[in-house]
Amino acid sequence: MTTLIEVINHGPIRELRLARPPVNALDTELCRALIAALNQAIAEDVQGIVVSGSERIFTGGMDVPHLLGHGNDRHKLLDSWQAFFGAARVIAESRIPVVAALTGHSPAGGCVLALCCDYRVMAQSADPAKPYVIGLNEVQVGLVAPEGIQRLLRRVVGAHRAGVLLAGGELVSAERALEIGLVDELADDATQVVARAIGWLQTQLALPHQPMLQTRAIARADLHEAMQAEHIQLERFVEAWYSADAQTALQALVARLGKR
Repeated sequence: MTTLIEVINHGPIRELRLARPPVNALDTELCRALIAALNQAIAEDVQGIVVSGSERIFTGGMDVPHLLGHGNDRHKLLDSWQAFFGAARVIAESRIPVVAALTGHSPAGGCVLALCCDYRVMAQSADPAKPYVIGLNEVQVGLVAPEGIQRLLRRVVGAHRAGVLLAGGELVSAERALEIGLVDELADDATQVVARAIGWLQTQLALPHQPMLQTRAIARADLHEAMQAEHIQLERFVEAWYSADAQTALQALVARLGKR
């Protein structure tokens, strides 16, 4: 059986590396594997978690061809989205710090997972003409980001800027993401991202432990609230998936992917 999550221990810190080539697209199985790996790490009293991806890409976001393959089976589609939002919720509600090591592009679902983390380190592309990008580009594929996901973006970049980015479905470069607070730190290349993420966690873990954890829990209360079911409204989100606008945009996306 293919390993979808590579587990690498760095002392008391555990790295969970997404491993679904070529772009770590988030299908139902990968999302469930991430949930299981996160829960296992927490159960085994790991002190901090790093979620990383492949060189040049953290994750390409949700696996749209996989989701379209469900056809009109709303139950399967709902199950897939529940797996994704479940993974995001486990990160958001983790009782220990989680860092996103953004090794490359992080659109849509990748950005959501990163926003649920305590800290985000992102790689800079070696080619300035082809920067790594991050953002919530749901509008570009005919979808509406739920209120809870919009809250995640507002809490890091502010309400006005979040609104502009969301309404335009805009992806921003790693450099711009740092300027606006969407990521916390940049690394020169993907090979340094995990090391920087571990370094940040080590600094946190060197602090008085319970005061750090309790203060962190208070600071993240709004994030927990954002991920509650009433702010995601998954049934409404799934219903909108079948709208004419969404289906046209999604089919066009798959056609573009097929030409690459």
